[in-house]
Amino acid sequence: MRTSSPAESKRRAGGAVDLLRLFPRRERERTFIERLPCAPHFPKAAMFHPYSDPIKIYVKLHRNSPILVCMDFKRAEKETVDPTYLWIGPNEKQLTGNYRINITETGKLMVKDFLEPLSGLYTCTLSYKTVRAETQEEKMVKQRYDFMIFAYREPDYSYQMAVRFTTKSCIGRYNDLLFRVLKKILDNLISDLSCHVIEPSYKCHVVKVPKNGLIPELFIAFQVNPFAPGWRGACKDSIDCEDITNHNILQARDRIEEFFRSQAYIFYHDFNKTLPAMHFVDHSFQVIRLDSCRPGFGKNEVVCSPGTFSPDVDVTCQTCISVHIYGAKSCP
Repeated sequence: MRTSSPAESKRRAGGAVDLLRLFPRRERERTFIERLPCAPHFPKAAMFHPYSDPIKIYVKLHRNSPILVCMDFKRAEKETVDPTYLWIGPNEKQLTGNYRINITETGKLMVKDFLEPLSGLYTCTLSYKTVRAETQEEKMVKQRYDFMIFAYREPDYSYQMAVRFTTKSCIGRYNDLLFRVLKKILDNLISDLSCHVIEPSYKCHVVKVPKNGLIPELFIAFQVNPFAPGWRGACKDSIDCEDITNHNILQARDRIEEFFRSQAYIFYHDFNKTLPAMHFVDHSFQVIRLDSCRPGFGKNEVVCSPGTFSPDVDVTCQTCISVHIYGAKSCP
């Protein structure tokens, strides 16, 4: 044990802590980096075809597609005589109305409760007549519009966290004790959210600190994950549970943040306390969000196309020439 000056306490520790008071406060101690996937365009309103290349549309799993209009902007602003509409789906068969496919009499298409196998090319052929008023001569005109529709889903979130503690020595059982107590406290803090701490590890290094000489420090790293045993019980009526698990992991992150702040509050108001040999290193707490994909999905959480598959939580779809469907989870 040693007695620190108020200035040193404020500079190095952010408040003295024992094994049950682990972390200091202050938002500046938190390095928070969110790695968001590059989001394609997710339209919500009715879509006219731009009449150029096939338009790409991304539909979230189990949601309805936007309304696709079998017509381009210029044609929509003109009169169209005797129009008919023919929609062809990804299986190259004509689409007809059913519980999932909704086609209006004006040729507008909406796909309900979108799933991975529904991804692919949707083609509409608009047929109409042009009539010369003076001769009543009729001419049939056909125009084709292509829409590429892909299923997508939100990534599964987890958080990689890192902290540092001073220690008396890199040798001794107290380092393991602090490490185990830290994990237990954090697990208890977030257990009701079906989240847990995984892949915890630490290493001890000797750090040259300005005006303080050589100080042994524990570099601790761990991941906070939303799939603790029994996590499916929190899903209730949710189909794939991504919204619930992502909500829970955000709450877990916030609880850990609040825990850090509440532990530090006591000591920021009293710098005359004796500083223990093992205490949190100011400004050392870091958080990075990690995104992972469900099987069948790859980069940007978009469904894997034919010729590719994704068997696990990797963020890439692997090549497999024998795959002929969207969302493949294995290579036959």
